[in-house]
Amino acid sequence: MTELGQLKPIFATLVLPPAAPLLLALLGLMLATRKKAWGLLLAFAGMALLWLLSCHAVAVWLAQNILPQYAPASVATLKSSGVQAIVVLGGGVNPVAPEYGEAQSSPAAAMRLRYGAWLARQTGLPVAFAGGQGWGAADAQTLSEGEVARRMAQKDYGLRLRWVDDQSRDTAENANLLRPLLQKDGIQRIALVTHAWHMPRSVLAFERSGFKVTAAPMSFTLPSRNGLLEWLPSSDGLDASRVVLKEWLALRVAHP
Repeated sequence: MTELGQLKPIFATLVLPPAAPLLLALLGLMLATRKKAWGLLLAFAGMALLWLLSCHAVAVWLAQNILPQYAPASVATLKSSGVQAIVVLGGGVNPVAPEYGEAQSSPAAAMRLRYGAWLARQTGLPVAFAGGQGWGAADAQTLSEGEVARRMAQKDYGLRLRWVDDQSRDTAENANLLRPLLQKDGIQRIALVTHAWHMPRSVLAFERSGFKVTAAPMSFTLPSRNGLLEWLPSSDGLDASRVVLKEWLALRVAHP
């Protein structure tokens, strides 16, 4: 029997851009065969929505207005707040990387790992990593995120990950499966490293698992172009809008 979690990537794809606006436009075109004005209006609304959500300026506005905000963490704050460990959350794996000859962390996961390693150098704190194989992992993925991150941390940063959860499939499982590993060593206060747009849901999950969390967000969604270019559609603008809307929807489900 298919687990409900395995359907999450499909549901997310259908209700988020670009699929949702395109489906709205398709519905409008189908309706236009009977009610031309209303159908064309609906189709136009779908395409206009897709245009707007592809603009980086809209992604920035969404990130700053529909999600709770967390400021960057300072090294001084981490040192003075009693944080005992740095926890880095996974973000995917490239299971086939011919240029390296072995699996690599996705760009998102690599950015998180890099920031976690930097914080570890600045603070001297040990590092934990949480990530198995996500619900939407490709069939070619044979290694977990944790296994790949352990190797990359050692090779790229000379960092030994003290704790690794390589079984979790989503953010809630990140927190629940990492908790017993850290509790064995008396770790309760953590600095949590993930993307700024992912931080609200991550903090909620880890606090529910009993951790005292200091947010250490990275890769904020900020203006990156000049003037009109911010309002022209682009693939990265669409990607940014999509992840923000995904997190907003997930927060509504996790904390209605």
